[in-house]
Amino acid sequence: MANEQLLEQEQTTLKISGMTCAACAVRIEKGLNKLEGVSNATVNFAMEQASVAYDPAKVGTEAIEQKIRALGYDTVKEKLELQISGMTCAACAARIEKGLNKLDGVTKATVNFALETAQVEYIAGQVSPAEMMKKVEKLGYKAAPKQELQEAGDHRQKEIRDQKVKLLVSAVLSFPLLWAMVSHFSFTSFIWLPEIFMNPWFQLALATPVQFIIGKHFYVGAYKALRNGSANMDVLVALGTSAAYFYSLYLTVQSLGGHGHHEVQLYYETSSVLITLILLGKLFEMLAKGRSSEAIKTLMGLQAKTALVIRDGQEMSIPVEDVLTGEILIVKPGEKVPVDGVVVEGVSSVDESMLTGESLPVGKQAGDAVIGATINKNGMLKIQATKVGRETALAQIIKVVEEAQGSKAPIQRVADVISGIFVPIVVGIALVTFLVWYFIVEPGDFASGLEKAIAVLVIACPCALGLATPTSIMAGSGRAAELGILFKGGEHLEATHRIDAIVLDKTGTVTKGKPELTDVLAAEGMDEAAFLRGIGAAERSSEHPLAEAIVAGIKEKGIALPEVEAFEAIPGYGIRAVVEGREWLVGTRKLMVQYGVNAETALPAMSGLESAGKTAMLAAVDGQYAGMVAVADTIKETSKEAVSRLKALGIEVIMITGDNERTAKAIAAQVGIDRVLAEVLPEGKAAEVKKLQEAGKKVAMVGDGINDAPALATADIGMAVGTGTDVAMEAADVTLMRGDLNSIPDAIAMSRRTMANIKQNLFWALAYNVIGIPVAAAGFLAPWLAGAAMALSSVSVVLNALRLQRVKL
Repeated sequence: MANEQLLEQEQTTLKISGMTCAACAVRIEKGLNKLEGVSNATVNFAMEQASVAYDPAKVGTEAIEQKIRALGYDTVKEKLELQISGMTCAACAARIEKGLNKLDGVTKATVNFALETAQVEYIAGQVSPAEMMKKVEKLGYKAAPKQELQEAGDHRQKEIRDQKVKLLVSAVLSFPLLWAMVSHFSFTSFIWLPEIFMNPWFQLALATPVQFIIGKHFYVGAYKALRNGSANMDVLVALGTSAAYFYSLYLTVQSLGGHGHHEVQLYYETSSVLITLILLGKLFEMLAKGRSSEAIKTLMGLQAKTALVIRDGQEMSIPVEDVLTGEILIVKPGEKVPVDGVVVEGVSSVDESMLTGESLPVGKQAGDAVIGATINKNGMLKIQATKVGRETALAQIIKVVEEAQGSKAPIQRVADVISGIFVPIVVGIALVTFLVWYFIVEPGDFASGLEKAIAVLVIACPCALGLATPTSIMAGSGRAAELGILFKGGEHLEATHRIDAIVLDKTGTVTKGKPELTDVLAAEGMDEAAFLRGIGAAERSSEHPLAEAIVAGIKEKGIALPEVEAFEAIPGYGIRAVVEGREWLVGTRKLMVQYGVNAETALPAMSGLESAGKTAMLAAVDGQYAGMVAVADTIKETSKEAVSRLKALGIEVIMITGDNERTAKAIAAQVGIDRVLAEVLPEGKAAEVKKLQEAGKKVAMVGDGINDAPALATADIGMAVGTGTDVAMEAADVTLMRGDLNSIPDAIAMSRRTMANIKQNLFWALAYNVIGIPVAAAGFLAPWLAGAAMALSSVSVVLNALRLQRVKL
């Protein structure tokens, strides 16, 4: 039943605008999680997005968006303009409009019959332009993207431009106020001050637009937060600046009663300079946050922009998004392969280093698979598209990285809890500070008490706390992706640093997984050609890598193989087959014992082959021992270095294999692995991982085959070698794209660096407040200095996180 519910779940990612601090993210998250039908919602303050898992039968994306708006925020939509052809009347336009509006993820579609265009507003995480165009084509019309009206980056760029304008206006208006304030200090008495700068009405005229026009969004944000029963950074800023502004306004009005304006101590500069400094800090923060998603931009930059496709017998260049599954594409030398596909014609070599890290180009010919974004080196290829759009390998990688960057690490829950209760506590501290100064320290001095309370309010903004974890996760997972390591979520990036035992599958992980036939020992009286003929035919039906090596080796000797009449694979033992009326058994000692075959005479030779690191297999025909074949799998060049690096990190390395113990130990010795779990059946791998966990180990399992999937899922962290199968990659928490064991210590080192970075960020974010609040309450911080320190705390946290982007392993 639980599985059925899980299958019914849908996932959406929404861009959110209007968040000012971590408290906003916490509030949206709580609000969304309370919605009936929403099973899990996580809001990432740094990425300004919400990831929501929901049951479409109970709640739709519209209701989710309405909830976000009700909480006082908004969602950012993508916009696309499509050029439509084939419409004959207004009814066609209405039909297309209706069809587009029914698509999941499309929030609004309008079709203009006269202009032959469709304006579509949509949620990028749920629907792609290619899917919209396919929908139009299904309805019997043609659609092509006219132009992207708003790309993901445009929204951030517009926000940065708006922030720069606001900052400039605020700085120009605040500067005379700052000048007037600085001239009050005894050590700056030599600075000339224009008389008008001291006029309370002139100061009011400068401060008012800063307070209510430039600072409007603080009031709007504070109102929305308070209306929903919570408090955020906007509440603190609005309280602090309003207190300074309205107290100064009161004194200004009072000055009409005959006081000279030189005698009036005003605080207009406190509110204006504070708003200016907060805007400056937010601008730096925006610019830095933009840099933390560089990895996604880099990956997206790898994609080909256009594809040369054959349609109706004509070659035509089209945007890569328009390529359809099954179409034939031409890839010329030096060009990027546009989408995932299969070579149907031509011979070339392809540079796959962006995906595998392998510097040598890989030879390709008819029947071979090619991956989108790899580079065709020397020959022209014709390929048939098998995966397009969001299904391509690169698109899946980008999706994994985006999801990892948008997910929460468990350590962030600490920051979320603190952020949620922080603002009310700070308001309480500010109130106590004011009362202590007004009634005890400087009795009756309202201005002095107010100044100290404002400083407390401003220095305590929890922005840095909210940015501490997500910016590090974004930068860390992004840098890992550049190194060919894909963490599927923040929780896996965090958990990897705790690993103290690594279980390595042998075939395809420690070794290259491409064994070769090395020895043929036919029994006395058995013709070698007949022996190989029987074994080759029997093994041809097996999918095991060792069977493929045997068959390939026999074919190379020019021996023709007959058809198999019956075949049975016996997992962990070998195979049984009927070839030309005779029963063949090929496999382990256990298989011979099970079927009553006497192979005692062959065992010493078998032990000798296994001591040399070869896998030997016994064969019998019609119950009689017939001979032995041996295959050897070569070790990956980097395996020994990787094992040594893992040991240096203090991690126990264990090799697991279905091979016999002698062969396994010979291979383990070559790479420096001390502990071997041999003769483990596929279903036993997960059980062995569980034993290690029960012994108190935090275990990572590394494998590449279908039979590794249960063990990968059982381990604390499952690592799939990316050159392996899709099933293994699906079951794993971390994908090692490069198939190189050095990626394992790299992944652990990256996790450790990221966690250290998060802890540094949390320490500094809390230290700013723990030190800053008492200092401000004690009267040692002017409000404008508190504002500068608060802005600096957010910027420093983001800049510290960005150091992860330059990590070299």
